[in-house]
Amino acid sequence: MSRCAQAAAVAATVPAAGVGNVGLRPPMVPRQASFFPPPVPNPFVQQTQIGSARRVQIFLLGIILLPIRVLLVALILLLAWPFAAISTVCCPEKLTDPVTGWRRKITQTALKFLGRAMFFSMGFIVSVKGRIASPLEAPVFVAAPHSTFFDGIACVVAGLPSMVSRNENAQVPLIGRMLRAVQPILVSRVDPDSRKNTINEIIKRTTSGGEWPQILVFPEGTCTNRSCLITFKPGAFIPGVPVQPVLLRYPNKLDTVTWTWQGYTFIQLCMLTFCQLFTKVEVEFMPVQVPNDEEKNDPVLFANKVRNVMAEALGIPVTDHTYEDCRLMISAGQLTLPMEAGLVEFTKISRKLKLDWDGVRKQLDEYASIASSSKGGRIGIDEFAKYLKLPVSDVLRQLFALFDRNHDGSIDFREYVIGLAVLCNPANTEEIIQVAFKLFDVDEDGYITEEEFSTILQASLGVPDLDVSGLFKEIAQGDSISYEEFKSFALRHPEYAKIFTTYLDLQTCHVFSLPKEVQTTPSIASNKVSPEKHEESASDKKDD
Repeated sequence: MSRCAQAAAVAATVPAAGVGNVGLRPPMVPRQASFFPPPVPNPFVQQTQIGSARRVQIFLLGIILLPIRVLLVALILLLAWPFAAISTVCCPEKLTDPVTGWRRKITQTALKFLGRAMFFSMGFIVSVKGRIASPLEAPVFVAAPHSTFFDGIACVVAGLPSMVSRNENAQVPLIGRMLRAVQPILVSRVDPDSRKNTINEIIKRTTSGGEWPQILVFPEGTCTNRSCLITFKPGAFIPGVPVQPVLLRYPNKLDTVTWTWQGYTFIQLCMLTFCQLFTKVEVEFMPVQVPNDEEKNDPVLFANKVRNVMAEALGIPVTDHTYEDCRLMISAGQLTLPMEAGLVEFTKISRKLKLDWDGVRKQLDEYASIASSSKGGRIGIDEFAKYLKLPVSDVLRQLFALFDRNHDGSIDFREYVIGLAVLCNPANTEEIIQVAFKLFDVDEDGYITEEEFSTILQASLGVPDLDVSGLFKEIAQGDSISYEEFKSFALRHPEYAKIFTTYLDLQTCHVFSLPKEVQTTPSIASNKVSPEKHEESASDKKDD
């Protein structure tokens, strides 16, 4: 289809074109399936509903069970401390060699027994499925879904393998000594080389031929509500060695363990769990996953393969959420938006649209300035028009429809980010800004007057009586707009780019549609265009 035919087809749905009825962008316009909303909108929220009868039961059981279990846990921790101290005495905080000999045999045996006793005293009934692989078969365990601090059960069941932990955790009294006893890989948040050093340490240990303990990793990197498996971080898969997936299930009628970014606190979950008669947990060791040559060279590919295998066994979907989505959730809450407004499936968005976290965080500020006055933290057509300082016209409705990917009449933050990246930013190049400026600068004096600005914008929006004085004053520092002012505004507000470029495309098509003897070399940068002669108005023609 020619560009002119495409423009005519789009313009036919716009009243300003004098053809057809009011219409928005047809919903059947193809979209990239990769940008469809995730099957689980928010895996970081848990809302456990407790009825009145259950509350009474928890209270009555808690009177007896809570103090007994707290005392037992405290006693077991005190008993475990001497063994942890023996295991780590005269050892540096960051180990360069594995703990071997009698210290390892005695302390590991005692700590495994006490670990099982501690979880039993908390009321956990643990069932184990599958066979635990040896260090030579699988140097790495990957456990998922990671939903609670109680997931440490997997570490005890697997024989106290090493874990990746923050350096600060090793400084906590009592608990820090226990952590050091399992020979952890410590990560520093202040060391800029920490990530590289951690990866090198994982590679060294996993390729040691069994000298070091196996490593247990929670590849999701944060807690979810177990409704899906989010993005696996590639750290555990970089060495290219076989890994054993470990599935965690909590098949209880009342969920008292899930610890997410929105839900019960650490103390509340401990109290609720200790007040249960028992809490069931299943730990399943799946067959070892051996990477092929391609997966050894591509840890992300290997991670996705293992995640898909685990998700299929669990019967849950996968999504591209990650820890960065949690950070955006917190930022959204600080901006008085609903926390879930910050969820964008950061892994997918950043990879496909070449965006970094700082860029998306900045867009969240812009989004909040538009949506803060609306209900539910979503942008409606009225908020969209108010932000652009333009009336609700047919062209604006079509631009809004391009952002509104699921056609529900509102724009969420995810749709806003995709819309800016796919629709507006590609149309906001230096060349396009120069062309748009020349279009407005009718008398070619290097400045745009309010009359020139009003004439072109009225034509592009198809609103003859449009008042643009407010928008003009926002751009201009004085009585006219210079190119630098125009460019600065365009870069800060890429939402306007599609309005201008669509209008330029229609003018180009108009030139090509003239008889050959009338046609001249088309130039969308010409300042001699008479917008009043063109009644077309169009929506975006780019399939995103």
